[in-house]
Amino acid sequence: MKHSAFTLILALGLAAVLGSRTAAQSTAGAAEFALGFDRNDYPGDPTLETLRQTFSYTGYWLNNPPGASSNGWAGHRAAVEAAGFGFLVLFNGRLYAELKSVANAAWLGRADARAAAHAAQREGFPRMTVIFLDQEQGGRMLAEQKAYIYAWADGVVAAGFRAGIYCSGIPATGDGNVVTAEDIRQHAGARAIVYWAINDACPPAPGCAFPQRPPSPAQSGVSFAEVWQFAQSPRRSDVAAHCANYSADGNCYAPGAAPGLHADVNTATSSDPSHGRTR
Repeated sequence: MKHSAFTLILALGLAAVLGSRTAAQSTAGAAEFALGFDRNDYPGDPTLETLRQTFSYTGYWLNNPPGASSNGWAGHRAAVEAAGFGFLVLFNGRLYAELKSVANAAWLGRADARAAAHAAQREGFPRMTVIFLDQEQGGRMLAEQKAYIYAWADGVVAAGFRAGIYCSGIPATGDGNVVTAEDIRQHAGARAIVYWAINDACPPAPGCAFPQRPPSPAQSGVSFAEVWQFAQSPRRSDVAAHCANYSADGNCYAPGAAPGLHADVNTATSSDPSHGRTR
């Protein structure tokens, strides 16, 4: 009886240990994704604390955002980091009409890479920070666009940073359903580019939502994406017309945000997707 009791106790103890290990391994194996926002206009230092209650990271422009004549983010990196945010560091790229030729596009790519690196250094971002090139135009990339993108990526890497790209993850109707992110990756050769995909169509996008357990960026339809922008402000009528929870003015507002403080919403594989924090 004593031997049997000891054996039973030992077995129960072993089972408890194994069960604990299994639970820990399961927890460790469960991927955790992080919610973030981006917007063209700097939200202001006083607003950061409120936004941090919802978001883990923020977009951060190195040059003028699309359509803007100035960059309100410049000089605020330290305040953003002190508020607890990670970063999505952005550089606004060129539109096709600006590229003119393959040779000129490559020259512009190299020049813009130097500008991006200098701006990142000036703002205090560490070496190996991922800088995302904002590629606004989607569909199949033409030769000039590819020359610009790859020259830019090579120049950023040569300057001691990592290259990323923000681009469409939506199949382009009328263009063979090509997905821009896949097209860029297919022709990138050995370049290690980090992909931030935009797909705000519902589904797969959840609309204007702020889930406590954000979805995987791979659910964007771009399996290799490390960041997924699933909501834009304002909502795009041609893509996201049926998406829920946008406000009456078509924008997406974070919980507790001040009136007019709309944002684009993202999910990422890291709470600091650009690895731009210094501490």
